[in-house]
Amino acid sequence: MFFLPIPIALFILFILLMPLLFAIAPALAFAKLGLNPFCGYAFFILCLVGSGINIPVHREEVPQTVPRDEFTLLVQRFLGIRIPQVSQRVIAVNVGGAVLPVMLSIYLMDKAPLNLIFAGTLITSVAAYLLSKPVKGVGIVMPAFVPPIIAAITALMLTREYAPQVAYISGVLGTLIGADLIRLPQIRNLQAQFLSIGGAGVFDGIYLVGLVSVLLA
Repeated sequence: MFFLPIPIALFILFILLMPLLFAIAPALAFAKLGLNPFCGYAFFILCLVGSGINIPVHREEVPQTVPRDEFTLLVQRFLGIRIPQVSQRVIAVNVGGAVLPVMLSIYLMDKAPLNLIFAGTLITSVAAYLLSKPVKGVGIVMPAFVPPIIAAITALMLTREYAPQVAYISGVLGTLIGADLIRLPQIRNLQAQFLSIGGAGVFDGIYLVGLVSVLLA
């Protein structure tokens, strides 16, 4: 038989309060960072909106792997002329998953010792690298809730006073470094024509880092 560990009325109350908890979470997170709580709503909304915006930073030519059409095959067979197939690959930076979180991380660096930030970022980078993997046709895939939890636990182990700041900075930078930047050569081997740093499967982890890691700390 199945028994609830809490009274049914309390369980129903918790379910009803879930939307409210998610609504006040950004304010609580920013309050722990020592910033204006009302800025939390604007920042997280901007991150959500910015997740659909990618800024191109590099373009390169890559071999095109799509099947050749019949005309191209005829030209190659009868005229002996080989028509190279190349296409452009765009490497971009996601606004909501990289630009805005990194800007906030840089701002917060003055509020915590750099040695603690470096140690936390290093640990989170290693964890993000081990937990992420490139998937053809998808990009980087990683468990969204794991990076913020690791960042929060690491920050609490390193410091109590600066735990929120260290958790956020190390969570954001560690996820970007370990899951995106270090794996960039592997992502290029997937022959994708568009690569977004901080986008796709990494954005979920970055967004939750800004929320879960600070709340846990």
